[in-house]
Amino acid sequence: MTRLANVSTKLAPEQPSLRTDRLSLRPLSLTDAPIVERLAGERDVASTTRLIPHPYPPGMAEQWIATLPEMYQRAEAINWGITLDGGPILGTIRLSLNPVDNHGEMGYWVGKPFWNNGYCTEAARAVVAYGFDVLSLERIFANYMARNPASGRVLSKLGMQQEGFLRRHRRKFGRYEDLIVCGVTKAEWQQLKRARSARDTAAKQDGQPADPPPPG
Repeated sequence: MTRLANVSTKLAPEQPSLRTDRLSLRPLSLTDAPIVERLAGERDVASTTRLIPHPYPPGMAEQWIATLPEMYQRAEAINWGITLDGGPILGTIRLSLNPVDNHGEMGYWVGKPFWNNGYCTEAARAVVAYGFDVLSLERIFANYMARNPASGRVLSKLGMQQEGFLRRHRRKFGRYEDLIVCGVTKAEWQQLKRARSARDTAAKQDGQPADPPPPG
């Protein structure tokens, strides 16, 4: 119970938005439901996620979004809509909290028209930073299907290391899928931050621009 109180006290009364160079991560509202249904309903998006069904049932997005404020208040999970320049959402990202063990599990999806622009990496980096720097989590992890290496590249750019390979662990569309588990600890994240800061400082001293966020 002590850990639960610690995590809860670090959460703001209202879910905060997060900003990156290109993106705004904000709480979802019921007005987002139609675009969630349209983007998440594409088979190529649903096929690489555990929870998104295909076909996407009408009304499911509204029901899901309606549950999110209570999940936040109970310190169970934080869900953000990913937007570009404050426009309509292009995907969502989630941090599920485990107060007992003080860690979080991250999951995300981005609509197919927005693939290959680095939005996943940019949004995920902001969420990982929030989890470690604001919530003081000890560890953040994520998993992906082995046939989806693009998601693995996103996690690698966040400093996550492969921690497990679960054979035929997930069933999707009637097919058993191998699952790869990756994670990063708070100490590893802080080390990456120091290294990135040192590179940026050296680049400025040399008159060169700092390293841009990597695509992916």
